[in-house]
Amino acid sequence: MADEITAIFALSVLVGAVRIGVPLLLAAIGEMVVERSGILNLGIEGTLTFSAFGAFVAVEQTGSLVFGVVAGVLSGMLVSLVMAVLTVTFKVEQVVAGLALNLLGIGFAFYLLRAIFSESGTDVLSVETWDVVEIPLLSSIPWIGDIFFSQHWLAYVAFASLPLVWFGLNRTGFGLELRSVGDNPKAADLRGVSIAKVQYLALLFGGFMSGLAGSFLSIFSTGQFFPAIAGGRGWIALAIVIFGNWRPGRILIGSLFFGFLEAYQLTLQAQGSDLPLNLLLAMPYVLTIVALVVNRSRSNSPLHLGAPYLRGVR
Repeated sequence: MADEITAIFALSVLVGAVRIGVPLLLAAIGEMVVERSGILNLGIEGTLTFSAFGAFVAVEQTGSLVFGVVAGVLSGMLVSLVMAVLTVTFKVEQVVAGLALNLLGIGFAFYLLRAIFSESGTDVLSVETWDVVEIPLLSSIPWIGDIFFSQHWLAYVAFASLPLVWFGLNRTGFGLELRSVGDNPKAADLRGVSIAKVQYLALLFGGFMSGLAGSFLSIFSTGQFFPAIAGGRGWIALAIVIFGNWRPGRILIGSLFFGFLEAYQLTLQAQGSDLPLNLLLAMPYVLTIVALVVNRSRSNSPLHLGAPYLRGVR
């Protein structure tokens, strides 16, 4: 009996690790592309919150889960468009702009929540969520089927996006331009590459991916919305990009690993464990610092990350 309980515990943690890792993976992939263009976007937390709100409201008002995903994606892209206008067009300091967008995204979502649902009579509203999609035959494989092939369809989209993003960055002309803008925007500008266009497109893609991640939180996972729904996942996504050294494969590993840490601490918390759970919550940031130290001599970080490009200025 003890062995069966242990097996069930281990399986639930691994299944939870994948589901928790999906929004982290989506947001981290988007942020990696954004940073490859030289933009440091610290506003992911606010983007996730606002897109989760957009998806939730769309489903609550229309009853359409498809429209909910569309609304979540558009909400994420809207926030990223604001970031693009601030940092690319007006050259606002990127750290300040990102932190401001966090406050704007979370605060505006909370304001709209109160404005729209002030007469609902309840503090917690629920909507329908997407069902888990079991892949025929593969989902029946012991352990592997439950962990990887009995997930929401958005999880499969997240995994499929990894090779597509890698191919786009490393095997296409636009990917070469984007990486050039992040490493040496002056040289790219001299070759006729539109720095603003590349960075706008990168930020919109980042908003698209964060919009999917936010939608996952509200209409795939919980069926609810509350102002703290992101729960620090935006910051963890930033940590995963650094932990993964700006490489898609390593970002996948980092997302699943950090998803495992959260799933493990949630399971321990449900069992009333006396282990220091706050230590597990802090682990992503501790490991990010370790990764920075270990990879300091072979970092794959974009060389012009976080610095606005000013034409004619050395």
